[in-house]
Amino acid sequence: MNTFRKGVEDYIQMRCSLGYKLQYAKIGLLDFVAFLEERGAPHITIPLALQWAQHDPEARPAEWARRLSFVRGFARYWSAHDSKTEIPPWGLLPHRPGRARPYLYSDDEVQRLLQAAQQLPPADGLRGRTYHCLLGLLSVTGLRISEALNLQSEDVDLAEVQQVSSGAHSSLYPESTLRLCGPS
Repeated sequence: MNTFRKGVEDYIQMRCSLGYKLQYAKIGLLDFVAFLEERGAPHITIPLALQWAQHDPEARPAEWARRLSFVRGFARYWSAHDSKTEIPPWGLLPHRPGRARPYLYSDDEVQRLLQAAQQLPPADGLRGRTYHCLLGLLSVTGLRISEALNLQSEDVDLAEVQQVSSGAHSSLYPESTLRLCGPS
C-alpha cells in the first residue's frame, strides 16, 4: 500500500516540476491514499474514487467534482504502473458552477436610482453627486463596476467627450450621454 503514497509523491513532484501548483491536490490525494489503505484496496477503482469524492454529504457538488478530478489526474498517471487502475471518466460527477443572472434595470428604475443617489447625505457634499455620476456612467456605458472605478482622466477625451476606454474596453457614446456627470 505504501506504493500509492510514493506514487502520489512522485506524481506531485513531476507535476510541480512542470509548473503546476498542486497544494490542494496533494492534500486530497494523500487523503485518498489513506482511504484506499483503510479499505485494503490493491487498485484504484471508479467506485472507490466516487465513494471518496462524495464522502462528505455536506459538501457541494462542485467540491465532489474537484476531489474526483484530483483522483482522475493521479489515476491516469498511476495506470502506467498498474494496468488494473480504473480512470474515472469526465462528466461522472458533472458540475457547472451556477452563473449569476444579470438583472437589467428599467429606465424608470435607473431614474429612481439616480434620484436616490442625489439625496445621499451630506446634502452639500460630493457623495450624492459622485454616486449619481457613477450609476449614470454604468447605466449608459455598460462598463463593469471595476472598469468604471479604475477609469483615469486620460481614459476620457474631454475635447470629444464621446470615447470612454477602460483597458481593453473602449466604446463610443453620444456626447449628450457622457454629459450625465455634468451639473445636475
